[in-house]
Amino acid sequence: MNINVHIIAPYPSMATIIEECVPLFPDLNIGYSVGDLENGVELAIEAERGGADILISRGGTARSIKRAVTVPVIDVQLSGYDMIRSLTLAGSLKEKTAIVGFANLTSGAQAIIDLLDLPLKAFTVTDSSEVPALILDLKSRDYKQIVGDVITLKTANEYGLKGFLIQSGRESIRNALEDARLVYGYLHRNDRLVRVLERFLQSSYPNLVVADERSRVVYARTADFDRNPLTEEHLAALGSKLNPDGTPTSEKLTLDGRTLIAEGRRLDVDGEIYALYVLRQGVGQETARHTGLFPIRAEDPGPVAEASPAIRRLYEQLRALYRGGDSFCLYGPKGSGKNFVVDHVHREASPEGVLLAIDAERADLRKAAGEIPADATSVKLLNASRTNDERQLANLVRDLADRGIRLILIEDGSPPPSLLGIADAVRLPMPTLDQRREDVLPLARIFLADCHHRLGTDAVKIQTAAEELLLEQDYPDQINGLKRRIKELAIAETGYVIRAETVRKTTPEPLSVDDWRVPGGTLKEIEQRIIESVLREENHNQSRTAERLGINRATLWRKLKE
Repeated sequence: MNINVHIIAPYPSMATIIEECVPLFPDLNIGYSVGDLENGVELAIEAERGGADILISRGGTARSIKRAVTVPVIDVQLSGYDMIRSLTLAGSLKEKTAIVGFANLTSGAQAIIDLLDLPLKAFTVTDSSEVPALILDLKSRDYKQIVGDVITLKTANEYGLKGFLIQSGRESIRNALEDARLVYGYLHRNDRLVRVLERFLQSSYPNLVVADERSRVVYARTADFDRNPLTEEHLAALGSKLNPDGTPTSEKLTLDGRTLIAEGRRLDVDGEIYALYVLRQGVGQETARHTGLFPIRAEDPGPVAEASPAIRRLYEQLRALYRGGDSFCLYGPKGSGKNFVVDHVHREASPEGVLLAIDAERADLRKAAGEIPADATSVKLLNASRTNDERQLANLVRDLADRGIRLILIEDGSPPPSLLGIADAVRLPMPTLDQRREDVLPLARIFLADCHHRLGTDAVKIQTAAEELLLEQDYPDQINGLKRRIKELAIAETGYVIRAETVRKTTPEPLSVDDWRVPGGTLKEIEQRIIESVLREENHNQSRTAERLGINRATLWRKLKE
């Protein structure tokens, strides 16, 4: 074990003692420099650059060096013999004498003064900047001599007082070198463990970045990138979105036309805050726009409402299929939470696996297989029943199977047998909200908390009478409809509790038969007016308009052209 130790001697006479101690430690490469305070710090920085493993100094110089270097700094402690020798000498002088220094010096000095009944008094400072004022005060009180370290000695001389330096003897230097050997051995053992853990991290997380509270990188290993892609600006933006409780978050960044997914969490290590990010490349924006491929964020989708037997049974079935690696088709009305359930089970069963969504209605299935990233483990195929190219669909399914990628079908209606045959998938119905009424209130509370968090609404609780009214209402748009309803109530409520009165006021009156009138015009004209009305409400967004009308974009485009 070859240990490089460098000693910063704050006064010249310490050099002689260091030279006497060097032969006692043949396993240490011991060097030294003489310098105190600022000069000592410069020498320490230079020694660290020169390969010093451990630095040794004393008193205020050691304190300053610790703030400037990254290697361990051993503070030479005054031995009892050093203290008794120096104080006995100081006490033998006839002039009024004070001991000035930090607590590590003055506490021991005062004990010896009391024990030996020496005509001295100790004064403690907490920072070097306090020394000049204290020296002036002692001078005004007729003190003639100041005992302390190098800083104290220099200041006393500047103000016309005599200075008496408490020097470190051979025993203290020898103890410091012994401490250096022990510290290095401890760090060396830890360093081996760190290297083992680092190799594990590199194999499990090839792209890892750690930043401190000021968004400065303290560790970066990014094997899939030429350099660390996260700048300080990126880290600052990501850090502002981390959860204070340490739960993981996931954010997408666009760099050079590609999507970078940064999964991060906040870590508190002995009061120091760090941010840890696992990076992976996602699908580029152009790819998503033209092929209908969309990476699903790995973040926790949020709290799960599973009070109803129906949804609990579904989760059990999905977990079993996930464990077996089997394909399945989850079908049910739009807005019933199919994607949420799949995303949740995926994260639970395969937290590190990449889940990709392919919209079969928009995607070019001939190119889709080539665009799927190498790290994808599961693919959600949406609206597969709407594609007219069963041959390309079969080719995609076969390619996914060859690559060991799990296929999940999501359909708004009952899937045709031909689709199930191509995908070799079992079908599972998604319970409607009517079939899981026990989940209405848990979902309502989740949505209310989300409004409070995202929108800053005041309401944090729902009155019991208001909950009863919510249970009585119908939600044709399923969970999406309940979510909109809670959002309306959260915005409308002025207090901290959503009241039954607020629910009643915001509930539209049902349309009676007498209030309804047949619109004028032909069926085609009525249809055209409805389409134009919805199109205006959706700010001429054809995708959202088609979704509301329950038709595809091609059908909407054709009807607009008629």
